[in-house]
Amino acid sequence: VRLNQILINLLSNAIKFTPDGGDIQIMLHEEPSPKGERLIRVHLRVKDNGMGMSTEFQEKLFESFTREDNSRIEKSEGAGLGMTITKYIVDAMEGSIEVKSERDKGTEVHIILDLEKAEKREKLNLTDWDILVADENTVVCKNTAASLKSMGANPDVAFDSLSAVKLLESRSQDHTDYRAVLLDWKLGGTESIQTIQRLRNSCNAPIIWTCDGDWSGMEAAARAAGVDGFMDKPLFCSTLYSVLLQFAQYSPSKPQETESLDSGFEGKHILLAEDNELNWEIANGILSDMGLETEWAENGQLCVEKFCQSTHGWYDMILMDLRMPVMTGYDAAQAIRALDRDDATEIPIVAMSADAFADDIKKCLDCGMNAHLSKPIDVPQLIDILEQYIKGKGDV
Repeated sequence: VRLNQILINLLSNAIKFTPDGGDIQIMLHEEPSPKGERLIRVHLRVKDNGMGMSTEFQEKLFESFTREDNSRIEKSEGAGLGMTITKYIVDAMEGSIEVKSERDKGTEVHIILDLEKAEKREKLNLTDWDILVADENTVVCKNTAASLKSMGANPDVAFDSLSAVKLLESRSQDHTDYRAVLLDWKLGGTESIQTIQRLRNSCNAPIIWTCDGDWSGMEAAARAAGVDGFMDKPLFCSTLYSVLLQFAQYSPSKPQETESLDSGFEGKHILLAEDNELNWEIANGILSDMGLETEWAENGQLCVEKFCQSTHGWYDMILMDLRMPVMTGYDAAQAIRALDRDDATEIPIVAMSADAFADDIKKCLDCGMNAHLSKPIDVPQLIDILEQYIKGKGDV
């Protein structure tokens, strides 16, 4: 409880006095205590690059309600009592607290405490596990690698998607695949799904998405792209161990041969109406692997406009999401069918939606669509639809 109170006080001050775009770090390390075998010495540092404090104010920092008599410090009125309480707690725990600060350069608070050792827990053992850690945040990446090393694993690190792909390809060529890949969910930015697909093509190991936010809304899309599991940050040793252990007996499924996907679809054009960028990336990646050329419409109205602007017969199929802003997929399909051009009645329009009840499918057909494709995309079902409506089109 008291350690929480210390951290809340220190971090509250750091946040309060660090402007937008600033940097706050919290660091923790331990070492043997000079006070005896039953104790461990813990060093806790909170460092920021905010407004800092004058030398005169630092001398009075731990006095209750003391602050400098100027407008700069009046804004930090709450800091005095918080630091006084922190100092009181640290003193009661027979520890020490040191503050280093300089105006406009920031503040670092260093606390040293000698704490009783916890009971020895079962050793977390990942001996000889070769693991790839891919994360653009170098601090997180290196700390995760250090945690894995402490459990006997052999981690490699990659700070960008290109480096990760190269490491995986090298391992694949040497027939020494990783036991697991820990992939930050933001690696690759807006092309994160394509990054997963590239990694999956070079990797027979489980790919685990490491997330520092709510990933539930992206789970289906991520799994469709090749993610096997998820892990919440921060990545403590216990978290790493418990999740990785679930994949100890991992057996990857044999990847589908590319040749079986490409035949007959090369050069065909798909107009894909989808408002969710993540879903677009997944669908585009799958279709591109089959040799299809895709064009993106972010809503139903844009889909209708792109079709109107295209030359006769340019598009071979429209894949239509149903729930979109501006104009729904239902309305867009009806609008296209009502156009005064021959290909408007001939082009296959396939609904693409998680709504897969009989009533939903009937509504799609009533609006002029030819078929329904469920989300997340079922690749065999997609191939069946493409073969039915596209393959051999025009070969008469």
